[in-house]
Amino acid sequence: MSPERRRLFVTTALPYANGPFHIGHIMEYIQADVWVRHQRMQGHEVHFVCADDTHGAPIMLKAEAEGVTPQALVARVAATRPKHLGGFHIGFDHWHSTDSPENVELSQDIYRKLKAAGLVDTRTIEQFFDPVKAMFLPDRYIKGECPKCGAADQYGDACENCSSVYAPTDLRNPYSTLSGAAPVLKASEHYFFRLSDPACVAFLREWALGGRLQPEVANKAREWLDAGGKGLADWDISRDAPYFGIPIPDAPGKYFYVWLDAPIGYLASLKAHLASQGIDFAAFLADPRVEQVHFIGKDIVYFHTLFWPAMLKFAGAPYKVPDAVHVHGFITFSGEKMSKSRGTGISPDVYLDLGLDPEWLRYYLAAKLNGRVEDLDFNPDDFLARVNSDLIGKYVNIASRAAPFLTRHFGGVLATPAETDTERANRLTIAQVEAESARANYEAREYGRVMRDAMRIADRLNEAFDAAQPWLLAKDAGRRDALQTICSQSLQGFQQLTVMLAPVLPKLAARVARELFGLERDFAWDDAYREPGSVRPFRHLMQRIDPRQLDALLEGPKSGAAAEGAAAATTAAATPAGAAGTIGIDEFSRIDLRIARIVGAEHVAGADRLVKLTLDVGEGRHRTVFAGIRAAYRPEDLVGRLTPVVANLAPRRMKFGVSEGMVLAASGDGPGVYLLAPDDGAQPGMRVK
Repeated sequence: MSPERRRLFVTTALPYANGPFHIGHIMEYIQADVWVRHQRMQGHEVHFVCADDTHGAPIMLKAEAEGVTPQALVARVAATRPKHLGGFHIGFDHWHSTDSPENVELSQDIYRKLKAAGLVDTRTIEQFFDPVKAMFLPDRYIKGECPKCGAADQYGDACENCSSVYAPTDLRNPYSTLSGAAPVLKASEHYFFRLSDPACVAFLREWALGGRLQPEVANKAREWLDAGGKGLADWDISRDAPYFGIPIPDAPGKYFYVWLDAPIGYLASLKAHLASQGIDFAAFLADPRVEQVHFIGKDIVYFHTLFWPAMLKFAGAPYKVPDAVHVHGFITFSGEKMSKSRGTGISPDVYLDLGLDPEWLRYYLAAKLNGRVEDLDFNPDDFLARVNSDLIGKYVNIASRAAPFLTRHFGGVLATPAETDTERANRLTIAQVEAESARANYEAREYGRVMRDAMRIADRLNEAFDAAQPWLLAKDAGRRDALQTICSQSLQGFQQLTVMLAPVLPKLAARVARELFGLERDFAWDDAYREPGSVRPFRHLMQRIDPRQLDALLEGPKSGAAAEGAAAATTAAATPAGAAGTIGIDEFSRIDLRIARIVGAEHVAGADRLVKLTLDVGEGRHRTVFAGIRAAYRPEDLVGRLTPVVANLAPRRMKFGVSEGMVLAASGDGPGVYLLAPDDGAQPGMRVK
């Protein structure tokens, strides 16, 4: 355990409260949750909070379009949060809202202190005004050509193509995204935070370039600080009514720009959380041991590495500047940006509705996450292979094989009588060294390294178990010591692995601690190099991913019940009688089963189990069907065969193309998939009934 107990205040980026979580939110929350759980396993004090970002024009306009108040819209969205946070085992201590009394109080307090420090001034500016909507246009509702690189359809505050930051009035050929009208310039008095003040610039150079940030983030901050010799521009922190936000004190009709009060929402959530624990907010922040740590995506680095630390620094006590801002990349789908309209991506809602194990996703994301600002790719075939191979084939396999020998032959008692004291000491020392390496990698957010190291340890344990051949030792009464030793060593190694994986697989690790090793607590980090004394009868820990579940996930939400899609696949498997509820003849008659001839077959590049079939169903054209039969058939052996096909199944868009039906095959609990075939004489297009 670390010699000094840390006090940590940890946040993730606040999600905008105009819609439910997407998979990018879940990835970020899992990354932070893993880090927090690891800190807590070492005995550190952690306060892990977040909140809904509720203010701004988008929510105001969406609420207006739906005929509800902004507060009602926010409440509806907030009601969706617990399902996803609980469903993916994300353990925030508190979830708050920026539309809260705490945030109003803190935002206005910070503003007053910045103003008293001489860092807020007013000036009259010309701002784009939509003559159709009769309102000043927020930056994100103005588009045009980037003044730096000329890219079209860029927003009014920053270019997604070249990352330049500018004023909306700098855009070329601007237009309102609300009405399409060309905006007109209209004068208005605005409030500015003087980010260009020499004191701000000097502080930010020390803070942003002083080793607190990842190298690539620090380099970007350096570019912004230099800005071609022009330095930083002052920051417009006000918006005119109508606007859903926090009023600026003593400035009727003026509101804080959402990016001023949104990060203050971190503090508002912390204050509400601490109050519930009886802890004084100001005293907590004043404690020099407190570390303020933020997890964010690379798209909001500008606000978190310039405006946010400068606001906190010059607002003064009790506020403190961040100790670390950990930045991650985006999540892509098979190398492409996730997009609902293109059907690329996965839905957290569908994932949970289908009953997929959330720890499958936690493990897969952890195996790809690192401490750099890199995009993470979700590949469905890799997801299935990695989870089934690593978690089931390697990790769970250790306990499922070793524990039964100990409970059957030794009453569950672990001991290593065939091992010398030196060998035992060396084994536990190696475990401690490996745990320390994992600890350092978790701290640095190099989760992928921890997962790879864990699987190498699992391979070592499985190889030693196989080499000892305990199934033969169990038949020889004279070799009981050797049998107990190898199985006990395997279970100690399994406990070590479980501790190392516990931040990623918290629910599974808790079950192992209680159900297998009989503890009345969760694992602590030190348990990685301790020997359990006994083991209970092994109980099933985790199942493999069924490829049909993955197919259903990739299909996305369906009308009716999404869960039913888990049983659907491009290849339908016959099930034993009585496995499903009965149906009437009318329901069966709705399925149009036809005979099809396979006129072409080929492997699908990038898919481990799919074969692309070209079918003649007797309708004067060919159909394409993707079938999960690659492991059972060579494409060249399929050409010319007849097989039944569900001909009236709705076409399904997959990442490899459109599948226009479903061929029928039989499978069972054991290996093997078997295409169905009609007797000689059947012809393409014949009805099966």
